[in-house]
Amino acid sequence: MSKIQKILAYIPARSGSKRIPGKNTRKFCGKPLIAYAIEQALSVSFIDRVLVDTDSPKIAKLAKQFGADVPFLRPEHLASDSSNVIDSIFYMLDKLKKEERYVPTHIMILQATSPLRERKDIEDCWKMMESTNATTVLTVCPTHPKLYHLGPHNDIQLVNGSEKHSNNTQTWEPAYLLNGCLVYIVDLKALYKEKCIITKKTKAVVCPKWRSVDLDTIEEWVMAEIFYKNRKFISEKIEKIEKESRKKI
Repeated sequence: MSKIQKILAYIPARSGSKRIPGKNTRKFCGKPLIAYAIEQALSVSFIDRVLVDTDSPKIAKLAKQFGADVPFLRPEHLASDSSNVIDSIFYMLDKLKKEERYVPTHIMILQATSPLRERKDIEDCWKMMESTNATTVLTVCPTHPKLYHLGPHNDIQLVNGSEKHSNNTQTWEPAYLLNGCLVYIVDLKALYKEKCIITKKTKAVVCPKWRSVDLDTIEEWVMAEIFYKNRKFISEKIEKIEKESRKKI
């Protein structure tokens, strides 16, 4: 990419969470949850602007205190449980263009519910965007390669292979999950053309499974706080075991 890029960091923060009330403003390890995404975005030099998109005056005020831009509130019809985030994105982009003549080249979506995200995750995604033909770069984490669904009577159904295949997971193709939207970067031309965040030319950066917790439930919140408080120990322990394993090979 030779031309100057203008990257908008977009942090959606709708109010009205049912499973964890007040999730975005709730204290996570001593700090409001939304603060983590804002501070991560502000720490990256190539991001042009950090914007929080919310329908809540309370969230907006808090976001501004931590340095984010909140130029307007999301309208009510885009803030329900059934609302699609891409509709909010197009609304936001159109409003910025009309009212401020602000047109980014890329949008970087950072969910507030991923406090274990690190600056390196953001940087690695942008490096891949710059060095490849990708129009979307996102983060994934490893998962078990066999995927099951449950039928109406709890009948187990393997949906991506055969039970006759070996149970040794190393003989299966590696599998990955979108990891709670740690990072999405989308080229705006492709976004407008395809009307989809995961575009035809989508590439992925693999992130550690333990940092891929998405705070949708109370259980995930509790686990994430334990991981966050012990993140240095966990990283060092994993690195140590990996080094020991390589020496034995």
